[in-house]
Amino acid sequence: MSKKITALFADGNGEIFDAPGIEGAGRIGDKILHLKPEDLIKLPESADLMFLPERSAIGFKNGEIVKLKGRAVSAILPQGYTRTHLPAFQKKSGAKILPLYGYTAVVLYKDELYAAAIYTDENHKWNPEGYNTRNLKNLIRRVKKALPENRLVNHLENCSLNWHCLTAQNLFYHRWECGIPTSPACNANCLGCISLQPAECCPSPQSRIKFKPTVEEISSIGIYHLKDAPEGIISFGQGCEGEPSLQAENISAAIEKIRSETSAGQININTNAGFTEGIKKIVDAGLDSMRVSIISALDESYQSYYRAGYKLADVKNSIDYALKKNVYVSLNLLYMPGFNDRENEFNAWKKFFEELPVEMIQLRNLNYDPDAFFETMPDFEGKIFGTKNFIDELQKNFPNLKIGNFSHYVKSGDIS
Repeated sequence: MSKKITALFADGNGEIFDAPGIEGAGRIGDKILHLKPEDLIKLPESADLMFLPERSAIGFKNGEIVKLKGRAVSAILPQGYTRTHLPAFQKKSGAKILPLYGYTAVVLYKDELYAAAIYTDENHKWNPEGYNTRNLKNLIRRVKKALPENRLVNHLENCSLNWHCLTAQNLFYHRWECGIPTSPACNANCLGCISLQPAECCPSPQSRIKFKPTVEEISSIGIYHLKDAPEGIISFGQGCEGEPSLQAENISAAIEKIRSETSAGQININTNAGFTEGIKKIVDAGLDSMRVSIISALDESYQSYYRAGYKLADVKNSIDYALKKNVYVSLNLLYMPGFNDRENEFNAWKKFFEELPVEMIQLRNLNYDPDAFFETMPDFEGKIFGTKNFIDELQKNFPNLKIGNFSHYVKSGDIS
């Protein structure tokens, strides 16, 4: 068994090979680094491998970076894993932007595939084996019969069958977290938006909802799901929509109607939290939990990614209001090695958490081309912690802050 860390490459047919004698490399920011055993974990079973078009594989030989003949290879990790290194490659002149995936360095080690990542959360509910089952279409027919002429059910059917969205499927499996999209509009123009991209960019992996659901359409699904689904959650703010708080009138009215029928389960919103007045209305209607999408606690970095019609100060005001109303608040931290773990970013996060003691950070591997990302974000001076040290330092400074990847069910008595 070889304990050397060996680079991989793909040939013109997409077949993947190792490159004997070439040491595997990874990337943090713009730095190409040797990968070490402590950087690696066995490639998870549900991970995918992908070659990177118009990008040559590279590695180390005798301490020097060398270009390989084949294309670079990347791992795409399942939820629950946070990457520590990006794949190392040499981009060809004029190469197109990569599709929206979370690219991770992958190598051959001990005669097996290993990825540069850490295991950060466990949640069996999101195991892919529990989705896209043979009986899904029958379950969809059952819900359509129970909720006839509800446009949202038809929309979620499409998300389930064509986009394989897990929160959409949970409506039909009648369990856990069920997504309820509500908003075709957004108040931000995120680089990595997964439902709307400019034509000259990479294609969006799913289509955005095109209508505004009524209070009745929203509430009927909420009541149906929460009344008896085990650990039932309904979530506003899905990948197939814009910003849900822009539909605060309908969402707040629907929450009130749901809670007039049942006190069971959890009502959540996934939001950029930039529209504070809308967030206040939804919170006051009876929201249980709020997950805020965020990439930085620095104004310039935040705006460079979100390109929003609001300010980071508005996001903070929304979080502050929700916390004061005893809403369970977590952050959906979009993570890119070599960016979030910069010294200036870490110092900003320290100040952020001192002011706003949220309950949890959910690390999310940012699905975006690394080169395009770093070309857009502000430059900086200072050290880079590395992913493991970034997480360790956060935990040391804020021992009550939970760090993971998933939204966990919070019983009503635990939301305080």
